[in-house]
Amino acid sequence: MSTARQSQTHYYDSHSFYDEMFDSDYAVRPHYEPVHRLFSRMKPAEQAARQQALNQRMLEEGITFTLYEPNQSEPLERTIPFDYIPRVIPKHEWEAIDRGLRQRIQALNAFIHDIYHEQHIIKDGIIPRRMIVSNPYFRPEMVGVDVPGGVYITASGIDLIRDERGRYLVLEDNLRSPSGFSYLYKGRTMMSELFHDLYLSCSVQDIERSLNIFLGSLKSLAPSGKKDPVIALLSPGAYNSAYFEHTFLAQQMGLHLVEGRDLVYKDHKIYIRTLSGLCQVDVIYRRIDDDYLDPLAFNPSSLLGVPGLMNAYRAGNVAIANAPGTGVADDKAVYAFVPDMIRYYLGEEPILSNVPTYILSRKEDREYVLAHLDELVVKETSMSGGYGMLIGPKATAKEIAFFADAIRKTPEKYVAQTTMRLSRAPIMLDGAMVPRHIDLRAFVLKGTESHVIPGGLTRVALNEGSLVVNSSQGGGVKDTWVLNR
Repeated sequence: MSTARQSQTHYYDSHSFYDEMFDSDYAVRPHYEPVHRLFSRMKPAEQAARQQALNQRMLEEGITFTLYEPNQSEPLERTIPFDYIPRVIPKHEWEAIDRGLRQRIQALNAFIHDIYHEQHIIKDGIIPRRMIVSNPYFRPEMVGVDVPGGVYITASGIDLIRDERGRYLVLEDNLRSPSGFSYLYKGRTMMSELFHDLYLSCSVQDIERSLNIFLGSLKSLAPSGKKDPVIALLSPGAYNSAYFEHTFLAQQMGLHLVEGRDLVYKDHKIYIRTLSGLCQVDVIYRRIDDDYLDPLAFNPSSLLGVPGLMNAYRAGNVAIANAPGTGVADDKAVYAFVPDMIRYYLGEEPILSNVPTYILSRKEDREYVLAHLDELVVKETSMSGGYGMLIGPKATAKEIAFFADAIRKTPEKYVAQTTMRLSRAPIMLDGAMVPRHIDLRAFVLKGTESHVIPGGLTRVALNEGSLVVNSSQGGGVKDTWVLNR
């Protein structure tokens, strides 16, 4: 069995962090053997050539992400940093992840239906009523609405981490309009071409059929039951940070890529304006937030949505994926109750555990957190993308004081979590493999059945020691290979 080169072993502190490639004795894990063999022997000139080829492909194909910097007048469009050492997950590990994710989405879907209908989970005292009705993502407009197929969460992105023992834990649930699909597929295409022999020798599970499953999940929502419904992807437009992804998905699945101005409400239905007249839309895969969907129902100043869309939706003439109001279930305080939801709705024990979480509206939790802010991670419950966070062990005294004051003023807006020792995987930097912290965004598709895309998107904190993997905060990505054996 291979071992890490002696000059590199100081990088791989496997006793403090779980390392994906090396065990605690610096031996290469069996499922990483072919990957380690290739990249540890690759000469610097070849490494540079491969990286240049990847960068060139990304530029040519426009695989970009828009980065918004506080001090910049204009957003910065750039190619997303892509590391070409794949993350490898053995089959038995993935099978457990797959079961756990499908279980979790089933419970979350049941929860969303319940809170917009009978609210049994509130009446039975499992989750506090105020946590739901005062939640900024709870939509009273959805109360009593029966969504097509009973499916609220057609596409979700569940963020997983591994702790120092190698256990997979759920860090966050992203249920509104999760991004990252395009980087998953484009990354796989590039890796399978540029490292063709390695890819074939590793017997990696295919992800291409998942796009057909995604399309099938959207089709299954069509209220009319049409075999070939008209499906539109509603985008905020070319200035959105994920617009590349919108165009990619629309092209790959044969969807109409539209903005709000391309759609019109008439007779409780939604139509696309075309050169030959109006064409009725059956399903809208929306990539804009609830607030902007319909200025008549939500934010009246929105120019991105479709006036009257919610009337057509409530009339049952169009489906929206994901359903409005799903954000109440990816609130970071509600997240803490997902294991209870699984027990309540499914009568099962959770397969995947949560990261230990403190609810700061609870007096005892708040007092503990305020006394240990330098040890914990604090998050705003309604924020995403790595914003609104305090990472206590790396924070300054000024930052800690700011969050302490904010927590005392509005404790219900925050949660705190144990600072996890995220697992690490190697990236290639200046001719050497060096470790960086990673997480995994796993994508679950739900139609008549649930499907987890094999592998998902591994996100990398590119700065040494950093725990922030979000692309919006400068993180990168790498391909994730789930093995067939």
